Amino acid sequence: MASRYDRAITVFSPDGHLFQVEYAQEAVKKGSTAVGIRGTDIVVLGVEKKSVAKLQDERTVRKICALDDHVCMAFAVILFFYNILNTFIGLTADARVVINRARVECQSHKLTVEDPVTVEYITRFIATLKQKYTQSNGRRPFGISALIVGFDDDGIPRLYQTDPSGTYHAWKANAIGRSAKTVREFLEKNYTEDAMADDSEAIKLAIRALLEVAQSGGKNIELAIIRRNQPLKMFSAKEIELQVTEIEKEKEEAEKKKSKKTV
Repeated sequence: MASRYDRAITVFSPDGHLFQVEYAQEAVKKGSTAVGIRGTDIVVLGVEKKSVAKLQDERTVRKICALDDHVCMAFAVILFFYNILNTFIGLTADARVVINRARVECQSHKLTVEDPVTVEYITRFIATLKQKYTQSNGRRPFGISALIVGFDDDGIPRLYQTDPSGTYHAWKANAIGRSAKTVREFLEKNYTEDAMADDSEAIKLAIRALLEVAQSGGKNIELAIIRRNQPLKMFSAKEIELQVTEIEKEKEEAEKKKSKKTV
């Protein structure tokens, strides 16, 4: 009887658990770490990327994708839809299915009502898709979480997060993946809305958060930003290294000042 609750998607255990959904959430925790930062005029997505094999095409293992011109998504995969960016953490093959469905919905919505989707609309679409896969036989839940960012017509930046159960929430800053708890605690201590008025500070905060958990420093970081009415910008490895160098200098100067005060 216990195995029935353990394997069936649509059967609750006696203490109220859907084990397959919980297993999907555990799968997400094994994925790369992704972080999203919402600034005043910018949204930043950063992902801890794994080392690429020497003969592998790095272009094919990106974690950040565009869903539309104003929407991006990250899953340790980042998607871009018109002003919407998306990042997924979890199973890459699962992410590809969700990304394709979301892109089709963005285009269908635009053809039907002649307006681009809002960030919340496409987030709700993705969350609804995930929820359906927790409620029907012959399927399994998607093993991915996603950070979805972008701008609506009002010019206000948005950041949403979804999980395998189909729930979604809006955030000022958040992290998903293997070291999400560590990064989220760092963000809670260092995120201030006044500082986020400066685009460069929002970018630095995302990098600093990933440096808390990333191995090999900036070499294993993928970074993207989106501004209103501007295309998605992916940072090159050189640009990220320059940011990391600047962050390290600022850290050294802060430590020197602290040591002088102690003396």
